[in-house]
Amino acid sequence: MEAPAEIIELVDKFERNLEAYKNSSYKEEQLKQEFINPFFKALGWDVDNTAGAAPQYRDVIFEDSIKISGGTRAPDYCFTLAGRKMFFVEAKKPSVNIDKDIKPSYQLRRYAWSAKLPLSILTDFEELAVYDSRTTPKKTDRASTGRIKYLTYKDYVDQWDFLYNTFSRDAVFKGDYDKYAESTKKKKGTTLVDDEFLSEIETWRELLAKEIALRNSDLTVEELNYSVQQIIDRIIFLRMAEDRGAEKYGQLQKLLDKQEIYQELCRIWKAADEKYNSGLFHFKEEKGQNSLPDTLTPQLKIKDGTFKQIIKNLYYPDSPYEFSVLSPEILGNVYEQFLGKVIRLTKGHQAKVEEKPEVKKAGGVFYTPQYIVEYIVENTIGQLCKDKTPQKVSELRILDPACGSGSFLLGAYNYLLNWHLIYYSNLKDKNRLKDQIYKGKNDEWHLTIKEKKRILLNNIYGLDIDHQAVEVTKLSLLLKVLEGENKDLLEAQQKLYKERALPNLDDNIKCGNTLIGPEIYDETNFVLTSEDIKRINTFDWETEFREVMKQGGFDAVIGNPPYIRIQAMKEWAPFEVEFYKRNYVSASKGNYDVYVVFVERGLVLLNENGKLGFILPHKFFNAKYGQSLRSLIAEGNNINKIVHFGHEQIFDNATTYTNLLFLTKSVNKSFKFIKIEDLDKWRSSGKCIEGEIDLKKVSSDEWNFIVGKEGELFEKLSEIPTKLGELARIFQGLVTGSDKTFIFEILGIEGQFIKVRDINGLEWVLEQEILKPFIKDVSISTFEYPIPQHCIIFPYDIEGKAELIPSEIMNKKYPNTWKYLKKFKDILRNRERGKWNHERWYAFGRTQNLTQMEEPKIIIQVISKTGKYGYDDSGIYFTGGGNGPYYGIRFLKEDSPYSLHYLQGILSSKVLDFYLHKISSPFRGGYWSYGKRFIEKLPIRNIDFDKQEDVVLHDKMVDLVKQMLQLHKDIDIARTPQNKELIQRQIDATDKHIDKLVYELYGLTEDEIKIIEDAM
Repeated sequence: MEAPAEIIELVDKFERNLEAYKNSSYKEEQLKQEFINPFFKALGWDVDNTAGAAPQYRDVIFEDSIKISGGTRAPDYCFTLAGRKMFFVEAKKPSVNIDKDIKPSYQLRRYAWSAKLPLSILTDFEELAVYDSRTTPKKTDRASTGRIKYLTYKDYVDQWDFLYNTFSRDAVFKGDYDKYAESTKKKKGTTLVDDEFLSEIETWRELLAKEIALRNSDLTVEELNYSVQQIIDRIIFLRMAEDRGAEKYGQLQKLLDKQEIYQELCRIWKAADEKYNSGLFHFKEEKGQNSLPDTLTPQLKIKDGTFKQIIKNLYYPDSPYEFSVLSPEILGNVYEQFLGKVIRLTKGHQAKVEEKPEVKKAGGVFYTPQYIVEYIVENTIGQLCKDKTPQKVSELRILDPACGSGSFLLGAYNYLLNWHLIYYSNLKDKNRLKDQIYKGKNDEWHLTIKEKKRILLNNIYGLDIDHQAVEVTKLSLLLKVLEGENKDLLEAQQKLYKERALPNLDDNIKCGNTLIGPEIYDETNFVLTSEDIKRINTFDWETEFREVMKQGGFDAVIGNPPYIRIQAMKEWAPFEVEFYKRNYVSASKGNYDVYVVFVERGLVLLNENGKLGFILPHKFFNAKYGQSLRSLIAEGNNINKIVHFGHEQIFDNATTYTNLLFLTKSVNKSFKFIKIEDLDKWRSSGKCIEGEIDLKKVSSDEWNFIVGKEGELFEKLSEIPTKLGELARIFQGLVTGSDKTFIFEILGIEGQFIKVRDINGLEWVLEQEILKPFIKDVSISTFEYPIPQHCIIFPYDIEGKAELIPSEIMNKKYPNTWKYLKKFKDILRNRERGKWNHERWYAFGRTQNLTQMEEPKIIIQVISKTGKYGYDDSGIYFTGGGNGPYYGIRFLKEDSPYSLHYLQGILSSKVLDFYLHKISSPFRGGYWSYGKRFIEKLPIRNIDFDKQEDVVLHDKMVDLVKQMLQLHKDIDIARTPQNKELIQRQIDATDKHIDKLVYELYGLTEDEIKIIEDAM
């Protein structure tokens, strides 16, 4: 792309007057107006907001350049797309040396890194530098550190193609900016701000916990956790308020020069109470204040050294953090991880930080990405706000029943702030809105802090069982109230309204158990200790949120409920497991996951017009434990919308298969189903498969929702009456309970013995007669005979019924093997927590299917990208556990007229793979489950052996499969490339012939065949 005329003119103008521009008297503001603004206008950005977009949705946001010690409060320009920050631009006078000066690049990188932006630009128009912002900035970094592109004004014309295709509005909209950012990302050395800040505050927690425990020996563990959390929260709040201009800059830093720092801190906190009225700084009883004041932390003894370590790394230039752009959302991500650990006290009153048991069992804490929060908010609160006035919106009550660090409540609050500002800004008569909005810099409208407080107190409610999480949610919301405020504004509004700056959230955000109320005390089967009562932390909804419940409940219930299997919960919360089973329909049958109970509870908490939006696993769609919840939702016709992510992964560093579930209390006739096959495409362009599903078709049966033409074809195939499970026996492989003991790698045959190697690399010589050929962790191929690389000790006589070979016979007939087994006797006895501590200690953990292995069968690979159905008639045994389990298929009737090769041919076809992918569980990487509960539902084209035409089709399939088996044998022994190529062509042709025959067998049209071909 050629540079436009306006860029050529700008470059010429700059060159003609270069010396004048480089004069120190030339102001930054002049540079912006004369050069930088026109430069970005040429890149398609609406710099002057000619479209009249609301402040939060402007293309370019100009930040207030409030000068503070060590830098400015925020970068000069923030370029956005639909409210999402994309990159910063920091402008400097031409007299500044962009190429060599360290300070400007460090300043920009601090901004962008703290805001979690991948790239940003530093320019004085004479020079332009693009920086990667994904590595932690250090004050010792050179100006070139992190720099990925450097241009001078002389390069702009020649490099216009790069500039436009990377930083233009069009490039950002099309996703080209994101692609460039990803292509320039370093493989090593990337450190996100949330990871770094998490490490920072975890260090604070350890320092404070050890110091406070050492010098305050009378504290309980609860008091210690409370004290440490409060101190950290107060420091973060005040430091962020400083960088945002709400507090005097450097007040904490000045403490480093004082004695008795903690006492000085307490004085600052008490002054903050007078200013903010936040529960975070509540130290004395007040009229109208329901919560009890904190009398504990002001009495603590803490040495100065602890605070010197904390405070010194919070200020420029030592600190990499720019708190003016560190958003509450990023802070929430940090705190979500932070709350996964808790302080414990040893017998000697020493503090130790440990992971919470429920977090450890769940594999960590997973923070919901911001785009998911926004989507759920838009589809619940956004729908509720449609066509309403602020008066009506003020009546909405929004709840997150497991609020954690507050990400969903922040998202809801932010949506409401934007909604109100847009509504007010569009009114003609704004003079009557003095309490709601005011005009700020650049003639832009802003909500008053009074209005922001009103919205927060009216609309936002939360609950969490963790007291620390509740405090963090409050902190995040209060910081959101302070966004865009400064010290002068706060003091002016405080004086005007005669009230302190922040609301008290004690009546809105509460601590308690969402799922268990005081009714647990009526359960005669439970004997609760004081520790149980403290841990369960019952919550009475009718009392605690009396006004909301009197009006019928909440208008919206949103969030990401905890995912905890009850097998894990039983270790630390056995009472809860039983209580849920007795009191919740969704938990009444067998094992379950706690998230299903949260869905049921969420529905109960909704009022008659309420909407629920959760992100949770889609496993309950098909799992047995999900049947009760499926039934509950289906009977109530509650489904409003489902976004199914399949195998696409939402959470970083976790493999969790999720969906967005939207329910309404009111009855629906149908719902929108959206299937996401490519997460990146959906996020950038909205590309997905979607359609409407009639709720009459939804029941407690497994949920396999398919829409569009694929759905019609799926319905057609589903109507085929014969299923694989009705025709064949599907059996699991062997489960020994100790594969590492029973299974070996085959090294060679030595007469009546086999030389083997165990999992530890030790070699053994064992009797061949008691060993069986075995497959594990190998990929099956449909038309190749499986070749075992392993063998298994098989201590059974399978003549007739499988019987364990007695120990005396084992010792006599197989002395080498018996000697080996006795060496591992203790391991085998201790299987399943000592269940095998008896005379049959060398038996397998499960004894099903022992007699099935010697017979001809199809072996199925359970986890695979496509169906793998290998034929075996040589008596191969296979595993039913571990990372590579298999199933076997044999006909139910020994005299069945069907050939296994007929089944093998149609099972391996694209038709049945298409069908299975609609009913099976997906795994990341494009893998699917071919487990019994899925393949038994595959529709099998029945053959009427009394009809000659059917017999011909059956026999034709058998012949083709046998050909394929032989061709794969031939290609393995072919020795020349020409022969291999010739056979491969025959294999490809025969494979297509099999698919064509399956299309004929299933009576598919050309259009239906195309659907399958496109899908696979």
